[in-house]
Amino acid sequence: MITRADTLVIAATLLLLPTLFLAYWGNHAVADTAHIMAADGREFTLPLDKDRRLTVNGPLGATTLEIHHGKIRFIDSPCRGKQCIHSGWLSRGGDFAACLPNRISITLSGRENRFDSINF
Repeated sequence: MITRADTLVIAATLLLLPTLFLAYWGNHAVADTAHIMAADGREFTLPLDKDRRLTVNGPLGATTLEIHHGKIRFIDSPCRGKQCIHSGWLSRGGDFAACLPNRISITLSGRENRFDSINF
């Protein structure tokens, strides 16, 4: 049997959930810079405000990246699993994707990042 206090707790929870969702998973952490690390140790820092495609060479061959409307993604890579391509568009500060077999990674940064740190 639901009491009056249970009803108040449920109502408060339902009112609080959208606020928490927007605060923690909202679109407030927009990135403005992509940091691309290549296999040979070179690092490229590119703004996300100019659309372009670029090719980065790794031990397996050339990987193609695309920057479009403030987002970046892997569009072609010589690796087998293509997990880097399946990671999709990156657009928020703190987002990260990598092609581990080809040793190329992308990290996004902005004025505000989504995460302080991530542990695996």
